[in-house]
Amino acid sequence: MNLVIIDYGAGNIQSIIHAFDRLGVRAHLSKKASEISTADRVIFPGVGAAGSAMSQLKETGLDLLIPQLKQPVLGICLGMQLMCRHSAENNTDGLGIFDVDVVEFDKTQLKVPQMGWNSLFDLKAPLFQHLPQDPYVYMVHSFYAPLCDQTAAVATYGTNYSAALHRDNFWGTQFHPEKSSRVGAQILQQFLSLTT
Repeated sequence: MNLVIIDYGAGNIQSIIHAFDRLGVRAHLSKKASEISTADRVIFPGVGAAGSAMSQLKETGLDLLIPQLKQPVLGICLGMQLMCRHSAENNTDGLGIFDVDVVEFDKTQLKVPQMGWNSLFDLKAPLFQHLPQDPYVYMVHSFYAPLCDQTAAVATYGTNYSAALHRDNFWGTQFHPEKSSRVGAQILQQFLSLTT
C-alpha cells in the first residue's frame, strides 16, 4: 500500500503517521505532484488557519492537483474544510470538491472551539461500516460545514452539522480519526480498504 500524506505544513502529521503505523501501513510525506498522483491512498491533513493553509497549497500548485486525484483521498479537519467551496475563516476560497461553504459556530451561544469527544449519527457507508452505534470521535474546531447533499456523517454542537463529507473518491472528516481511539482506527482501516 503506497500511502502518501500531503506535506504542506499542516500540524497533525506525526499523529497520523503513528495511527497508520499501528495498522501496519507506512505513510510517507510528500509535496511532489508525481508521488501524490501515483499513490494508492492520499491523506490531506490540516491543523491551522484556512487562509495561510490555502496560500501554502497555491505556492506549490497542490490546489490544482488535489481536485484532479482519482484514488481515495481523505481530508482531515482543516483538510476537509479546504475541500469545500469557501470558508468563513479568513474569507478563504477552497478547492470546491464539496459543494458547501464552511461557517463559524455562534460564539454568543457556544464555547468555541468545540473541543473533545462527540458522537456521530446518520452514518453513510462504506467508510463507516462496522462501527458501533453513535460512535464517539475527537473534535477540535471553530468552523463547520453545514448539512448538505454530500454529508456522510452528522454531529451536533448547537446545531447539526457535517461531521464527514463524501463525493466520488473524496472523503472528509471534521473529526480526527487518528486521535479517536478504536473507532478512529476502524475508520482509517476502512479508508485503506476503499475501492473507487
